[in-house]
Amino acid sequence: MSKNTFTIVLILLMSVSLQAQKKFTISGVVADEKNKETLIGVSLFVQETKTGLVTNEYGFYSITLPEGDYTLLINYLGYQTVTEKIKLNQDLKRNFYLSVSSQQLDEVVIVDNKKRVDIRKPEMSVNKLTIQEIKEMPVIFGEVDVLKSILTLPGVTNAGEGQSGFNVRGGGADQNLVLLDESTIYNSSHLFGLFSVFNPDAIKDLKLYKGGIPSRFGGRLSSILDIYQKEGNKNAFHMNGGIGLISSRILAEGPIVKDKGSFLIAGRGSYAHLFLKLFDNPNSAYFYDLNTKLSYSINEKNNVYLSGYFGRDVFQLNDSFVNTYGNAVINFRWNHLYSDKLFSNLSMIYSDYYYGLRLDFVGFNWDSGIKNYNIKYDFKHYITDKFKLNYGLQSHYYDFNPGKIEPTGEDSGINPEQLDKKYAMENAIYADAEHQISNKISLSYGLRFSNFLRLGQQTMNTYTNDQPVIFNPDFQIYQSAEPIGTVSYGKNKTIAKFDNLEPRFAVSYVINEEQSVKASYNRMTQYLHLISNTQSPTPLDVWAPSDRYLKPQLLDQVAIGYFRNFKDDLYSLEVESFFKKIKNRVDYIDGANLIANEAIEQVILNGKARAYGLEVLFRKNSGRFKGWVSYTLSRTEQQVAGRTPEETGINNGNWYKTGFDKLHNLAVVANYKLNEKWRFSANLIAQTGQPVTFPNGQYQYEGITVPVFSGRNEENLPTYHRLDVSATLTPTKNKGRKWQAEWVFGIYNLYNRQNAASITFRQNQETGSNEALRLSIFGIVPSATYNIKF
Repeated sequence: MSKNTFTIVLILLMSVSLQAQKKFTISGVVADEKNKETLIGVSLFVQETKTGLVTNEYGFYSITLPEGDYTLLINYLGYQTVTEKIKLNQDLKRNFYLSVSSQQLDEVVIVDNKKRVDIRKPEMSVNKLTIQEIKEMPVIFGEVDVLKSILTLPGVTNAGEGQSGFNVRGGGADQNLVLLDESTIYNSSHLFGLFSVFNPDAIKDLKLYKGGIPSRFGGRLSSILDIYQKEGNKNAFHMNGGIGLISSRILAEGPIVKDKGSFLIAGRGSYAHLFLKLFDNPNSAYFYDLNTKLSYSINEKNNVYLSGYFGRDVFQLNDSFVNTYGNAVINFRWNHLYSDKLFSNLSMIYSDYYYGLRLDFVGFNWDSGIKNYNIKYDFKHYITDKFKLNYGLQSHYYDFNPGKIEPTGEDSGINPEQLDKKYAMENAIYADAEHQISNKISLSYGLRFSNFLRLGQQTMNTYTNDQPVIFNPDFQIYQSAEPIGTVSYGKNKTIAKFDNLEPRFAVSYVINEEQSVKASYNRMTQYLHLISNTQSPTPLDVWAPSDRYLKPQLLDQVAIGYFRNFKDDLYSLEVESFFKKIKNRVDYIDGANLIANEAIEQVILNGKARAYGLEVLFRKNSGRFKGWVSYTLSRTEQQVAGRTPEETGINNGNWYKTGFDKLHNLAVVANYKLNEKWRFSANLIAQTGQPVTFPNGQYQYEGITVPVFSGRNEENLPTYHRLDVSATLTPTKNKGRKWQAEWVFGIYNLYNRQNAASITFRQNQETGSNEALRLSIFGIVPSATYNIKF
């Protein structure tokens, strides 16, 4: 063979090889067929390559494959699964519209949908609940509650009945980042914990990250509760709502420009306080909130969204005490498609939490709160069918108002005062990779770099040896130190600066088509602290930034799990074990005064915490009878050791249970569809009682009885348990008419269990003996709600 002939053959072989390796991209969005609402987290799976992906927060997907014929499965809970044949010989734009009906589509095969565990994706410690699942669960006061529904998931508890907030894997309620359309919600409860701030009619998707948290999230240690609102119907105008015994709600949605733009507006309010007026009772407690969203598709590559939330609670005693608090958020987002492989989202967010008191009997008003300005730019790069990259940057500016006092009249005797405002900036840059190594091994790994600047304008105290808390060896107690001077910082001057690297990693190994094992590690940093002397957040709690004395909290968490689907996905099982440790977890010295304390560093000590446990979630995914059982066995402890050999620390430097430790936590959720007319559901909740510190003795000193207490949190309240049931009646006359209705009947705490919210001790005035007094908030609570949709 001549040299020229060899060269030609080599060129031809290279050309054939390159042609054989040529790849094309299929991309688009997945949406609801009826209202064109995009769907989050839809699973798209390529049978031939055993690769898959899910749609992002805006329903977009992209996958790159070699030229050829493929079978694509599109699966989403509550919708029919679609199987479509794709001939890929050029880049394709393909939007999929899923239907809840059994309608047959051209060249598309529809099969029954079942919820299943994604055994291939290296995502773990993540729980998802659809709005339909939440609405089928029993409710309190006839109101579907998003937050109470997640308490049925493994690893999630709260501080007790009627308490706000929630705890995840032994973390504090302040260690959860709650997002509504990417906006931070600082207080997620109405009426001191009886309702959540989330109107279920306006909610589109809910996802709870307990571990293996992607690098795009930061700022909290324990969990991310990521909630998205609906976009609104782009095809037709619709309304729905409900009338309950205590609260009612209404939602309207429809197109601005058909198939291009939509609006949504939802309102909700309670009115139980109006019944008090019938009995000449001047007290009242009520809430109201408003959800809004506008969306518009400029063209195939650009979409804009404007969403907002406003909510207020009002608690009034006579006319002399009025407490008002609530959240207000607004978010403008711009989606841009740079190419069929590169998706971007720019968000500009404002979040405001306000707390106000009007105390006419002492003659002053009190205002406090926190404002947050946030800009973030996120990118998702679908590089190949086996490798995807997420990256972006974020910046938060915080404005803390610890408290402002204003007199209500000239003769009030109160001087106006503004506690020093605090300012801070938190910045971050991140990158995350999703990498399928083989058909059996998939990885997710990333890195987040966070930077926090504590800014002036403020005057701060200085202390001897830089210690604002001192130890009194004579009385064996900690005391507030006396300042020896002050340092003044001008506007925007840096008081303290922190930088942290936060690596994340997760791996999945597929044993076979039905089971896999997964493991994850993540480090998180939290720069904000909730200053509170209660286990459950209250509206009066104050957020404070890290500074010279209040150090950032650092978490390291590892988890390993086993995941399996049974009997053609009829059942699924998730088992996870976790361990996490936290540095710089704050605790308070005995007798700490937290309210309106400008020198909070004088009553806090930095310690460490740890949590470990086992979580089990077993689901039945389809059929007339569905539901799940979740169980958690865990321990959560804290330690504040002495800084010197002479200091005792808290609890003599020994580990002690945190106030939200729950050794056992069991939840059983069951739903049964009897027929097209009746549907029934039930919840059984049982968990270890909240840790408390009880007196274990007493002594007399100069005629005064002084109690002696046990070690911190050594005891527990009685075991908490209750059973809730509900029945939903859908009238048969719904068929064939434009509007539909249903009745929801519920009973909270069916067997009237008097669960202890607290136990106090007192001396019986008649016998002189000591006695314990149990406080219970709820007994049996029946409810009825009438829902309508048209």
